[in-house]
Amino acid sequence: MRDWKTKLTSRKLWMAIAAFVTMLIIYCTGDSEKAERISALIMAGATVIGYMLSEGLTDAAHSEDKKDDNNNS
Repeated sequence: MRDWKTKLTSRKLWMAIAAFVTMLIIYCTGDSEKAERISALIMAGATVIGYMLSEGLTDAAHSEDKKDDNNNS
């Protein structure tokens, strides 16, 4: 499961997705302004997803540290 979390927080993955969607929209509609807006929305969503996953991983690591400290006491 950790591998998926790493992949979902990858900026390279989200840039590739945004680029693909942008080019697809331009190809299908020819509307580059619309493609730019949708690409910006994808990157904004990726930022939120990346932040939430990284905070969750950090919280989980702190929780495990606390459990280890309590077991060693």
